[in-house]
Amino acid sequence: MNSIERQVINSEGEVLLSFGSATLGESGATPLNPRIRPIWQGAAVAAPAFTVACAPGDNLAMHAAVTRAPRGSVLAVSVGDDTARGYWGEVLTTAAIAAGIAGLVIDGTVRDISALERHRFPVFARGVGLRGATKTGPGATGGQIVLGDTIIGSGDWIVADADGIVVVARASLESCRATAAERAKKEDGFFEMLRAGSTTVELLSLDVGSIEAH
Repeated sequence: MNSIERQVINSEGEVLLSFGSATLGESGATPLNPRIRPIWQGAAVAAPAFTVACAPGDNLAMHAAVTRAPRGSVLAVSVGDDTARGYWGEVLTTAAIAAGIAGLVIDGTVRDISALERHRFPVFARGVGLRGATKTGPGATGGQIVLGDTIIGSGDWIVADADGIVVVARASLESCRATAAERAKKEDGFFEMLRAGSTTVELLSLDVGSIEAH
C-alpha cells in the first residue's frame, strides 16, 4: 500500500469514526455481538479489516497476520470455541504497531491490558485471559470469518468505539456513509430544537396514549 492509499484510508476512517458506531449501525452497517467490548477506555478504530482464523487455543495465525496485513488494517480475529486464553498481549502489540496495524477486534480474550492501554493500541475483545496460547496452528488469514456472529471478509470496514462495533461491507461503504451523514445532520437539527424547547415526543411524532399518567 503506497502513501496515497494510506492517506485515503486514514481520511475515510476519520469520517467513519466521526459518525460513530451507533449512527453507522442505524445507517446500514451491521452491529457485532456486544460481548466484544473495548479493553481500555477511549479505544477507537476505523479501518479495513484483515481477517484471521485461529485454531482454538492457538495464535500462530495472528503472528502470521501481523506480517501479512496491509498497513492501516485492523485485525479481525475468530478463535473458535476456546475463548479463555490470552491470544494477544504486549509482544504482538509491539510488533503490530511497528507493522502499521491500526487495531485488533477479536472474539476471544487478550492479556497485558495495562500495556495495551499504555501503547494506546485499540483492542476490542471479550475480556481478559491469563493463560497463553499455543503456536502450532493451523489457521488462516485473509478469508471470510464469523466475527461476533457476523460474516466478515478482508477489506470490509470495521468501526469500533465506546458504543460497540459495526462492520460496513465494502460494497455498501458509500451508501452507508451518505446515510450516516444525513442522519447526523437530522440529529443536529433535533439538538437545536430540543434546546429551544421542543420535546422528543413532538420531534419524533410519538403516540404516548398508551402511557398512563397517575
